[in-house]
Amino acid sequence: MRAMLLRQVVSLDEVDTPLELVDLPVPEPRPGEVLIRVSTCGVCHTELDEIEGRTAPLRMPVILGHEVIGRVEALGDGVTKWRPGDRVGVGWIHSSSGEPDENVCPEFRATGRDANGGYAEFMTVPEAYAYSIPGAFTDTQAAPLLCAGAVGYRALKLTNIKDGNLLGLTGFGGSAHLVLQAAKRLFPNTKTFVFARDPAAREFALELGATWAGDTTERSPQQLHAVIDTTPAWKPVVEALKNLRPSGRLVINAIRKQDADKDCLLNVSYHEHLWMEREIKSVANVTRQDIAEFLPLAARIPITPRVETYNLEDANRALIELKHHPVKGAKVLVIGG
Repeated sequence: MRAMLLRQVVSLDEVDTPLELVDLPVPEPRPGEVLIRVSTCGVCHTELDEIEGRTAPLRMPVILGHEVIGRVEALGDGVTKWRPGDRVGVGWIHSSSGEPDENVCPEFRATGRDANGGYAEFMTVPEAYAYSIPGAFTDTQAAPLLCAGAVGYRALKLTNIKDGNLLGLTGFGGSAHLVLQAAKRLFPNTKTFVFARDPAAREFALELGATWAGDTTERSPQQLHAVIDTTPAWKPVVEALKNLRPSGRLVINAIRKQDADKDCLLNVSYHEHLWMEREIKSVANVTRQDIAEFLPLAARIPITPRVETYNLEDANRALIELKHHPVKGAKVLVIGG
């Protein structure tokens, strides 16, 4: 099978081809696993964190990719949930304890980091961590729902907002544009305020129904009950705290933060940013339940992911563009027919 392989941690400021196109044997599903013929795989910012070492794979070489759509090709011994030909998806959680806190437990294993992922023509996953994909979505549309959508949904739940509360989104890329659509359905009387550096991203947010859109450093017209941060940087965190009302909550939806602007944290003022019972909460991974809840919800809304497609062999170009250029929607690799 064709696969894009990461052999070592590198800086994408210095290397623009971190992945190598190779030919590997098709993996055999172990007991309890399914073999998936991959059709599409989303490109996520977490892959940049893996490549550059902020959440480095424990073993290399490894195949990245955790927004996977495909068809069941073969069954390992004991599999009862799936049949060959079933359309399934795989997210960031590759396997875990199965307990409610499986996203933070020691048994958590990540797709494309702790186990080979979807930047390949085939992959394996435990049957319990594959998900049925609603017919409302094409394979290309469905891929971003497995992480950008599902983890964004988890972040939205963690805000604890109620219908009519005011919600902020700082950063408006692959995840936030899906969160906005989910929030409009779940909280129809909630106004959403978007903060983004890129003017095109702000325009896109308004097209999708945002009440207001401004630069990362601007103040929203009203103080907000909650803000979700989907950026890799620290400056949006500091700026978002200024927009929270008393008792407001900032939810940081990121696996890792980059160090480039870490000195922005020196500008945090206890009185201006944190006092009055404002709080910060992080999102750690995702559970099976999050994905299982989100996929049918996304079909009912329906959420419409905005995607840009690339061939598997162009994965390096997709990653470099994700790191260095503004993103409008999500990037998806097209791998199989």
